[in-house]
Amino acid sequence: MTGEVRIWTVEIAFTEDGERTRADARLHAAGRDLAGFGRARRGGSDPDVPVVGEDVAAARALVDLARQLTEDALEVIETFEDGDVDDPGHGDEGIGTRA
Repeated sequence: MTGEVRIWTVEIAFTEDGERTRADARLHAAGRDLAGFGRARRGGSDPDVPVVGEDVAAARALVDLARQLTEDALEVIETFEDGDVDDPGHGDEGIGTRA
C-alpha cells in the first residue's frame, strides 16, 4: 500500500451517575468532527464493576459514530449515482449498491 497516511482520532469521555454510565465519543477525522453517545445501566442485582458499564456505553457510542459515518458516505455516493443507495448493513453487498 502506498500513499498518504491519514489518522483519525476518537476520544471517549465517561460520565457516571449512580447506576448509569454515559459515553460521549468524538471523532476527529479529515477536517470534521462527529459526536456520538451511548448509555449503559447497571441492574440492581448486578455487581458494581464500572468498567463493564463503560465498555457497553463506549461500544454504543462507537456504533452511533459508525452509523453517522455510513450515512455520510451514502449521501456522498448518492451524488454520483442515479438514485438511492442501499445501506449495506452486514450483508454481502458493499456500500454503493443501488437500491
